[in-house]
Amino acid sequence: MNDTIAAISTALGVGAISIVRVSGNEAVDIVNKITKSKKLKEYESHTIHYDHIVEGDNIIDEVLISIMLAPKTFTREDIIEINCHGGIATTNKVLELLLTNGCRLAEPGEFTKRAFLNGRIDLIEAEGIMDLINSKTEVYRKLAMNQVSGNISKNIKNLRQKILEVLANINVNIDYPEYEDIEQYTIEQMSDTIRYIEKEVRNIIKKSENTQLIKEGITVALIGQPNVGKSSLLNCLLEKEKAIVTDIAGTTRDCVEGTIIIDGIMVNLVDTAGIRKTEDKVENIGVNKSIELIDKANLVLFLVNNNQLLSNEEKELLEKIKDKNYIVVVNKCDLEEKIDLTEIEENAIIRISALNNEGIEQLKAKIKQIFNLDKIETDDLSYLSNARILSLLNQSLEIADEIKISIENNTPIDMLEIDLRNLWETLGNITGDTYEDELIDQLFSQFCLGK
Repeated sequence: MNDTIAAISTALGVGAISIVRVSGNEAVDIVNKITKSKKLKEYESHTIHYDHIVEGDNIIDEVLISIMLAPKTFTREDIIEINCHGGIATTNKVLELLLTNGCRLAEPGEFTKRAFLNGRIDLIEAEGIMDLINSKTEVYRKLAMNQVSGNISKNIKNLRQKILEVLANINVNIDYPEYEDIEQYTIEQMSDTIRYIEKEVRNIIKKSENTQLIKEGITVALIGQPNVGKSSLLNCLLEKEKAIVTDIAGTTRDCVEGTIIIDGIMVNLVDTAGIRKTEDKVENIGVNKSIELIDKANLVLFLVNNNQLLSNEEKELLEKIKDKNYIVVVNKCDLEEKIDLTEIEENAIIRISALNNEGIEQLKAKIKQIFNLDKIETDDLSYLSNARILSLLNQSLEIADEIKISIENNTPIDMLEIDLRNLWETLGNITGDTYEDELIDQLFSQFCLGK
């Protein structure tokens, strides 16, 4: 990390401004070379200055330059941010001049990686930054912000500190065996510490059960035979004409998707091809995709026609979805009722008229009820949305269980120390206090360029 890196930190395109970020020991010297004033070294840290970017005698852009000197910066290195006019050609030219004068093009996520390696943030906070960038709902933003703020990191580090205190007592016991009272004290302290850690870890995992809903949303498949009103329902839920609606069977031949927000959670709606036996090769592909989606969806909205009896194919579909989350949506309730739903639980049925936009709010309320969306707490979002971290927490629970069994079996204290140290290191992998270089490279490669 001895070199100086540069990258465009804003989305490339036409806009009011774009920002080119530079970080490293030579940041001020390199940027100073391409300014008209050549005065950057004279300015104090955390100040903004008007200047021009030049190439020889040619003015490239009129800019504002932010100067932030180490260590009080995001990367804990000198950082310069050049605020350019937001044109593609201009921004690229500024970046080109920086690279020509000694900068290296930053890798994806390298600014955040340097912040981690220089001790500015830990891995939980780094992953929170990535989630914050990708957040699509207010609840997801709060979840990510909680990780960025370090609240979860403090909990994990507190657990590691308690283990460290026990390890210190064990080392005293091994180094000074003449003190007979030390072993009994250490075993008791270890038992209390393991029970406390187990309780805290289980609590974090339990709170994190809903994070996939918060982060990825709910995938809802609209399933049914042709002409039952799947596309009309999609349009009603989205409150716009997303899907083509006609009275011609087989109009929808591929999946049409849209997203709505219910209580801060994304609901990803997928309108599928009408399921029926068909000789049309293209339509048949769509039908097969619809059947496959049933297994992948978190919820199936099975649409049926109020003024028609259930067909054999519809009865087969009901059998297929019986073990999934599903709602039988009876459409066309403005027409005479002919359908027989005596074999279906009334609790699983919602009646609507997509044509008249009736029953849509009741359907949304049913979705909320199935996934307990109104029960997801948003005041204390000390959840984890990362599969890597949740996996490590589960590993920690397994190690804690092994230590408890070892204590009950009167395992020698020096053997207990090995398991306890393993638990300490596993929790350290969560925050990045202990890590492997390959993990760090892979994690930060997922960031966007310039972050």
